[in-house]
Amino acid sequence: MKYGIGDEVRVVHKNKTDTGILIKDSPLLILKLSSGYNIGIDKKNIKKIERVKKAREIKETPISVKQNKKLPMVSILHTGGTVASKVDYRTGGVVSRFEAEELIGLFPELGGIAQISSQMLGNMWSDDIRFSHFNRIGKAVKKEVDSGASGIIVSMGTDNLHYAAAALSFILDPCPVPVLFVGAQRSSDRGSSDAAYNLLSAATFIAKSDFAGVGLCMHENMSDDYCWILPGCKVRKMHSSRRDAFRPIGTSSIARVGWKEKKIEFMKKEYSKRSSEKIGLHLFAENLKVGLVKVHPQFFSAELVAYTGFDGLLLEGTGLGHIPLDVVDESTKEHEKVKKVLAGLCKKMPVVMSSQTIYGRIQMNVYSKGRDLQELGVRGNLCNMTPETAFVKLAWLLSQKKKKEDVLTLYEENLRGEISERTEQDWFLE
Repeated sequence: MKYGIGDEVRVVHKNKTDTGILIKDSPLLILKLSSGYNIGIDKKNIKKIERVKKAREIKETPISVKQNKKLPMVSILHTGGTVASKVDYRTGGVVSRFEAEELIGLFPELGGIAQISSQMLGNMWSDDIRFSHFNRIGKAVKKEVDSGASGIIVSMGTDNLHYAAAALSFILDPCPVPVLFVGAQRSSDRGSSDAAYNLLSAATFIAKSDFAGVGLCMHENMSDDYCWILPGCKVRKMHSSRRDAFRPIGTSSIARVGWKEKKIEFMKKEYSKRSSEKIGLHLFAENLKVGLVKVHPQFFSAELVAYTGFDGLLLEGTGLGHIPLDVVDESTKEHEKVKKVLAGLCKKMPVVMSSQTIYGRIQMNVYSKGRDLQELGVRGNLCNMTPETAFVKLAWLLSQKKKKEDVLTLYEENLRGEISERTEQDWFLE
């Protein structure tokens, strides 16, 4: 019997029978079960497939929306993720919606907050993002701002959302309007989805605040009460699935937004404000090779040798910014090789340090090991950037500067709020 996508089918495989809606037929057969969960079945193990019920045709009526021209214009740029999506009840899967009218159809409240324009830049997992995609987003932001947009929302999958927010913080300078990254930890086919609240909060903040610059808008806590506006260079995803996974690191959030009450409360007294400046664009060199090495027990010199042909290297060191260099017994003779390889890399390229602790500051003056690293040429002392922001900054500096010493000097300077003069202890683990 023939069957197609969207049909309810019964599949006999091995010693089991499953019934569900057929979502995908290659390379695995994917079913959405009545429980709401999806399962994948290796087609080699299928003994029999029969159609239980043919998919019903659903004709969608074109949406016509009249927008309020008196409201500020907010441009939404889509790169992927589940913010602008809804359940397709024909297949049981989630489909994306990108047109402005479709967005307002999904989130009618948007129409009362701002005029909406919408553009699809791509439809990809954020894990697949590369420097060229950062540039593409930057160019699209500039085009929309030059055309009169009051602010920009960039929707993206959450896994690399903090990398992208940091990248655009460096690309856009000056940035005279708010540019907010938004994602959803829970997809739109789940009752606990955070997509609507995050998107509506971002639009409210853009429409009703005087903030300018790059930030990130996600849930403050597990409830649908407030969203945080988080600084683009001082934020990190700290949980795999919680709706409040994104936290400010070593600083406070910029503001909190309750879109239902149209309430905005600034946590920072000093922040960049809107201006009439022309937006600036400083792009990444798209073919750069920048490495990130996580230091760990049983560290081998070969792990550094792999980066010999790279343009720059970030070490994610332990504690205050350390890497195994000392030979203390027979088992640690490998560290002599580590030191030799690291010294060679420092002569060829910028090598900089960040810390695995996430919170706190690099301090390579305290112990002899840190001082040895500085003598080899490793830089980053007194910086308190997250490893992700440090990686992005190093790559961006390599894109702008030709001389290694210029890159190393600027790496230790605060350019976009990525390095704070003092650590705000009240926000530790917030």
